Amino acid sequence: MSFIYRSVIRKIDPLVPIKLRPIWEHDAGPKTVFFWSPVIKWGLVIAGISDLSRPVENLSARQTASLAATGLIWSRYSLVIIPKNWGLFSVNFFVAATNIAQLGRIYFHNDRKSIKDSQL
Repeated sequence: MSFIYRSVIRKIDPLVPIKLRPIWEHDAGPKTVFFWSPVIKWGLVIAGISDLSRPVENLSARQTASLAATGLIWSRYSLVIIPKNWGLFSVNFFVAATNIAQLGRIYFHNDRKSIKDSQL
């Protein structure tokens, strides 16, 4: 697989415009896993956003909390490594944000449910 990847990169390399060269050659640029890993991780953000329309009863508070914590931890990590990986920071920030929003939905749903139960 790495042979195919390197071959593709060698073919694309001469086609990259001069203005995009700094990004292309960056230590966390498209030639590295440090670029592609965050790009693929955007799938978690898309899944989190699509879950906002999901019924709250079908959400797992533990899973949501663990994804939020993971997003926060990796956001911090991406700013202390060298080179700073802003792509990794942004994707993890949004993973945390979408899951914190979900936790809010779960909390308010459970709070309303407990109020209704106490009124009965």
